[in-house]
Amino acid sequence: MRTKIPIDIIELESSNYHLILPTQFEGRENAYWVIDTGASKSVFDQNLADFIAHTEEGTEDLHAANMSEEPLKTSLGILKPLFFGKLKVDNMKVALMDMNHINELYQKVTDYKICGLLGSDFLLNYNAVIDYKRRVLKLSDQKTGF
Repeated sequence: MRTKIPIDIIELESSNYHLILPTQFEGRENAYWVIDTGASKSVFDQNLADFIAHTEEGTEDLHAANMSEEPLKTSLGILKPLFFGKLKVDNMKVALMDMNHINELYQKVTDYKICGLLGSDFLLNYNAVIDYKRRVLKLSDQKTGF
């Protein structure tokens, strides 16, 4: 099954565009992700504990471009079930970090509260296709196994 989800394209600064994807945790209002094709791993805001099913022991190094020369130490978490359009995702594994600085940036331009960055791990796994013309993200429930 292929799911199409509308995306919003916002301009944070002149010619600086970001793709925003709405999702929904079971029984909750929308949560918003930034689609980050350059991120190797999906990241979730550690401050949104209600949506984290559990955390895993240990930390993981996360290399973040333009943030620091040193990798960030993040903890690992598994999210509660959430929906990307009609696609239900269980046990999504994410790096957890404080995203207040990202939300401060977005609040200058938009009302979106960002819950996370959707990285290439997720996009590859669900065969994501970004259709800029139609402003949709297409996902497949036929996971690639990446």
